[in-house]
Amino acid sequence: MTNIYDFEALQINGQSVRLDQFKGRALLIVNTASACGFTPQFAGLEALHQQYGSQGLVVLGFPCNQFGAQDKGSNDEIAEFCQLNYGVSFPMMAKVDVNGDSAHPLYQWLCKEAPGLLGTKGIKWNFTKFLVGKDGAVLKRYAPTDTPKSLGKDIEAALAA
Repeated sequence: MTNIYDFEALQINGQSVRLDQFKGRALLIVNTASACGFTPQFAGLEALHQQYGSQGLVVLGFPCNQFGAQDKGSNDEIAEFCQLNYGVSFPMMAKVDVNGDSAHPLYQWLCKEAPGLLGTKGIKWNFTKFLVGKDGAVLKRYAPTDTPKSLGKDIEAALAA
């Protein structure tokens, strides 16, 4: 796999989506959780979606229950939570693992392309973010503590490229 467009994933409603449908757009991919201290970042992610979506940004949320069992709900429950509490209108995908042998192939690739601090491959916690350029290459990895608002300049540069 050489770029993001080689992958597909399931939407939260169970339908398969090929990521090549996002060719020519910048992507912000985030592993999310509904009961985490960082969960309020959903509001900031939705704000990015609203601000930059018409310019070519796609935010993709991937719920994950691997960190402190902070997303125990079903895909339907997660979708309802995100919509009711944060007005999420960006695409939410089906729950995945992001670490270990059962990690989604997309996350295996993302971690290889953009290792974390000191070259670590694994995801450390919920709301780790990856910015992917319009060419399908990973541009940058962000820690859970990096707020969505702090990514604006990098997103603008990715959209301008």
